Amino acid sequence: MTYFIDRRPNAKHKSAVNRQRFLERYRKHIKRSVEEAVNRRSITDMERGEKISIPTKDISEPVFQHGPGGARNIVSPGNKEFLEGDKIRRPSGQGGGGGAGEGGASNQGEGNDEFAFTLSREEFLEFVFDGLELPHLQRKPLKSLEEIKMVRAGLARDGVPSRISITRSMREAYARRIAMRAPIKRALKEAQEALAAEERKDPVLRNPARVGELKAEIERLEKRIDAIPFIDTYDLRYHQLAAQPQPSSQAVMFCVMDVSGSMTQNHKDIAKRFFLLLYLFLEKHYEKVELVFVRHHTAAREVNEEEFFYSRETGGTIVSSALNLVNKIIEKRYPSGQWNLYVAQTSDGDNWDDDSNICRDLLVKQLMPQLQYYAYVEITPHDHQSLWHEYEAVAAQFPERFAMRQIVDAGDIYPVFRELFKRRMSQER
Repeated sequence: MTYFIDRRPNAKHKSAVNRQRFLERYRKHIKRSVEEAVNRRSITDMERGEKISIPTKDISEPVFQHGPGGARNIVSPGNKEFLEGDKIRRPSGQGGGGGAGEGGASNQGEGNDEFAFTLSREEFLEFVFDGLELPHLQRKPLKSLEEIKMVRAGLARDGVPSRISITRSMREAYARRIAMRAPIKRALKEAQEALAAEERKDPVLRNPARVGELKAEIERLEKRIDAIPFIDTYDLRYHQLAAQPQPSSQAVMFCVMDVSGSMTQNHKDIAKRFFLLLYLFLEKHYEKVELVFVRHHTAAREVNEEEFFYSRETGGTIVSSALNLVNKIIEKRYPSGQWNLYVAQTSDGDNWDDDSNICRDLLVKQLMPQLQYYAYVEITPHDHQSLWHEYEAVAAQFPERFAMRQIVDAGDIYPVFRELFKRRMSQER
């Protein structure tokens, strides 16, 4: 039998393929650990990797081995307990090789720890957002969001007749004729001058043979000039077309957060964690999506990312101010004919009594006809208020594009997020 031993040093990332197989094999265990990690993490701690533990029994490999059954003759030096013919009790445990030391601790104090390893940031986020996407995105996913547009890219000597450049072709032909005729015309002029000089001589001194040679040369040169074509295939120029990637669809996500006085600090932390998950999801999976951050109390403002997550401004509650601002931004910067429009809103449901009706009308008449998807998350452990009930009327009119969910505590954030952005099989491509 021949044995081959690979003694080459391990290259960098040499085990990457095996690692991917391992992650795929134990996806269920890893995903459960990732979900637990998301629920217990703080806002600023979402992007790092995670240490995952898998019970040893779940990664054990099946093996073939001889069981302890059957008749066996054993020599036990120093035996003081058994005599010949005694039956030895079968060892406790399951299977042929079971027993203490292969799982938890035994009564002898022996055992194995759970198998632990660390997920990188990219692997962690991959499991967090596995199976999620923006609902109803038109045409195709944003991560392959380019179509090819043919644009002019200079001139070439080869092409089809429909793309011929007549002006440039005639210019090239004219330049070629000038270049080719110039030396011939110089020679022709010299021959004509020599013939004229010879003919001006006295007939006695004139050389008839020389005159004949010059006339023949002049005739040959004139034929050469006439033989130069007016246009040649070498002169033809064609417009060159190049494939230029063009965005076929564009998307913008409006993040609308209620920061009114009725939103407790715990409510705001939950809302921030929800939007941070949304931000990381869009950043990881989509290259060409813009985010617009809107905070509101009695008035709404468009803010930057840092102010959205960390500003401590507060006040009363008028939700329609945020919806009006979103509508104005859409009209000014993101026409619905060119952009896929999404809105994610978080609130505790508290609103001025008359304003909830205004919010419903704004959504039904102005926003929803333009939007691809609207996700409303109400953060409250209490009964729903008027805003939720008015939004239910909107959801009844737009069941596929308007979603509502409730979050009671931090443990609901990740399940609700996955429910809102889960992959839909009927999504348009």
